[in-house]
Amino acid sequence: MTANMEHIDVLVSEVGPRDGLQMTKRVMATAAKQAWISAEAAAGVREIEVGSFVPATVLPQMADTAEVVAHALRIEGLTVAALVPNYVGAERAIAAGVHKITIPVSASETHSLRNVNRTHEQMLREVRRIAERIRALPPHRRPGFEAGLSTAFGCTLEGPVPQDRVVALAEALLEAGCDEVGLSDTTGYANPRQVRSLTLAVWRAVGQSKLSGIHLHNTRGLGLANVLAAVDLGLTTVDASLGGLGGCPFAPGASGNVVTEDLVFMLESMGLRTGIDLDALCRVREILKQELPDEPLYGMTPQAGLPKGFSPAALAQTGGSEA
Repeated sequence: MTANMEHIDVLVSEVGPRDGLQMTKRVMATAAKQAWISAEAAAGVREIEVGSFVPATVLPQMADTAEVVAHALRIEGLTVAALVPNYVGAERAIAAGVHKITIPVSASETHSLRNVNRTHEQMLREVRRIAERIRALPPHRRPGFEAGLSTAFGCTLEGPVPQDRVVALAEALLEAGCDEVGLSDTTGYANPRQVRSLTLAVWRAVGQSKLSGIHLHNTRGLGLANVLAAVDLGLTTVDASLGGLGGCPFAPGASGNVVTEDLVFMLESMGLRTGIDLDALCRVREILKQELPDEPLYGMTPQAGLPKGFSPAALAQTGGSEA
């Protein structure tokens, strides 16, 4: 399948080099990370979260993030994103020149303390400082600034998270200076009805333009079902991880990102354009198999292969997207 680089309907944001590798026992070599990112970009992936600016003592897997960013910035047309836990991390990300910064702000304060060692109010102060720092930059150097609302659908440490709390936190983060917020099912609690309900609630509070993306896990097997609910509703950016690598090391049981390969197959088979060449994307797995031989890789599409006669463009033209 040839990737359509002129137009896409859903932006698939690859988070494996960050969310995936933060959970691996083995530290992937910098050159291998760079090869992974280059191969995915060549397959048509347009946004990649290439790492996180956290202390190497906390996540040694992320010690080379600045070097990985420098490589990714040389790839034409690729949006280079990074996660930062606080102002210090944001300073490092800005110095590295990333296009987009995401800061995780947990709706569960217990998880926030476990994940970034800060309360909600402390995180809001960090966000204000980062926003001020970004505004002080020349316009052409300002990265996009997103707050990821972690544990938005539930928390293994606290249990259910009230929807009103998530909405209030989204409002506070935008007031503090974020450009947008994203919903994150850090612990695999979400179901399709909940995805729809929470998305609509946040939209009512802050406007549709301030929430366009979602980060879902497949911990309990509902990853793609939740993606379908989100996309049908109108969210246009979906995070995923090659081979389903990843999870959150600070939330018990938080495993299993949505598999990028299966996500792209679902979207393309519905006639929704991602701009990604599925065959080329599946071949990228060989890098992970070689560099992380002890890590299980998930995904039904790479195992089964593409159906005979599979043609997303033809499906769209014949009404396949309405099936």
